[in-house]
Amino acid sequence: MGEPVTTHICEERALHDQFDVTLEDSDLLGEVELTTNLIIAATESDQPLSTAEIDRILGIAPGLEN
Repeated sequence: MGEPVTTHICEERALHDQFDVTLEDSDLLGEVELTTNLIIAATESDQPLSTAEIDRILGIAPGLEN
């Protein structure tokens, strides 16, 4: 008839495990935090953020280059 129930359960479990990811990379977490801060600031602003505002949010000192 149809597929065995065990096959369906295994496929569902594999799909679930694929998306069960924890963030433990400190660099990645830092980037997520910076991006979140930019999104919040842009959402709260009535106009586009200036370069100076973006630099302030990202913690970039004026005149510094990598």
